[in-house]
Amino acid sequence: MSEIKVNKISPRTACGTTTLGDSGDTFTIPAGVTITNNGTQTGFGREGSVDWQTTIKTGDFTAASGEGYFVNTTSGPITMTLPSSPSAGDIVGFKDYGNTFDTHALTINRNSSKIEGQTQNPTVEVEGQAVILVFTDSTQGWKVVEQGKTADITFAEFIQATGGTVTTVCTNYKVHTFTGPGTFCVSAAGNAAGSNEISYMVVGGGGGGKNGGGGAGGFREGKTPQCSYTSSPIACTSGSNNGLPVAVAAYPVTVGGGGGTSTKGSDSVFTGTTTITSTGGGLGGNFCGSQPGGTGGSGGGGGGGPNPGNGAAPGGAGNTPPVSPSQGFPGGSGYHLCGSHFSGGGGGGATTVGASKPSGPAPQTPFGNGGTGATTSINGSATAFAGGGGAQCNYGTAGTGGTGGGGNGSGNNPGTTNTGGGGGGSGSGGSGIVIIRYKFQ
Repeated sequence: MSEIKVNKISPRTACGTTTLGDSGDTFTIPAGVTITNNGTQTGFGREGSVDWQTTIKTGDFTAASGEGYFVNTTSGPITMTLPSSPSAGDIVGFKDYGNTFDTHALTINRNSSKIEGQTQNPTVEVEGQAVILVFTDSTQGWKVVEQGKTADITFAEFIQATGGTVTTVCTNYKVHTFTGPGTFCVSAAGNAAGSNEISYMVVGGGGGGKNGGGGAGGFREGKTPQCSYTSSPIACTSGSNNGLPVAVAAYPVTVGGGGGTSTKGSDSVFTGTTTITSTGGGLGGNFCGSQPGGTGGSGGGGGGGPNPGNGAAPGGAGNTPPVSPSQGFPGGSGYHLCGSHFSGGGGGGATTVGASKPSGPAPQTPFGNGGTGATTSINGSATAFAGGGGAQCNYGTAGTGGTGGGGNGSGNNPGTTNTGGGGGGSGSGGSGIVIIRYKFQ
């Protein structure tokens, strides 16, 4: 083998071209040798092709320029991160290996560079899709050039809206809280890749107490899979009302007031693509006249019983009118023992029945505790709503209000404002509330 050692090879004068070898020759570049090109080149570019890798990608990975990848999302979504600091002409390809992009999408992490001029991380959701991306410049970034269309890449779009008191929770979610009448105004409806449904909680006004505790306002909650939070145990998480789709529109919101000592609570209503109505809580029954509890979202507790005489007064029915999941529970029954003692029944709550006063000659407990409300983190922290009011009694300990704003029977305490809690004893009910949550980025 001959060896030539030189520092520079130049063409002859007026030739301008230097040829290395003849057709069919092979030039071998040993390992460790670096070739640096400070000029221009022809014949070396990929011209839209990639070297397809035979190792199937089944998890998140970072792509390298000049390579194509078979991506298998059968077991779940995968993120492909594009090369950092790309140069013009860098090229990356991918192919849906298992024909499952429509079930589990491939997300393209742009890694600080734009894709088709956009600054979002797109998803590819077309079954069997193959795409070639070439980097152009900082203005457009990576462009789809072969075996695919820009329309096959879905950029996430998110709901934008105003109305009520707006807060940001859990980084990516907006919460609109209505403590009075208002309008939820949607200016952008989003899409499924970002968000196009809202979660909601609608609580009616609590019923007033009399002798029996006031029933809690109806509690209704729907959680879309696009939201991540711990919902109440009675939230609708599947079916038609698990989350509500939105359009660009103005949606009226009505927040029900709490009932007085002679009235039930008022309804709360969110008039969206589907109208969600939570009925006001039932009025607690009066001691005199053997008055039963009133019906409502949750039923009011029965009065202390007939006067004169012995006996019980029933609690009012909850979930009236009926919806599924149930918006509330019945109130407990009251009892009167002539010449001895009386107690009303507790108002019903969102998740349990109000406690009844047991019959019998001796004072017994519980004396009409209010039913338990429902706890949800829709507003960013675990909060209870729609507890039943506690009942009055003339001997022993009066009923306590249910968790979620129910008033205590001793001292005629009102239900807590904007919880839908029932009034305790002869207290007024708490006003209702409407909360809407969605992903905004």
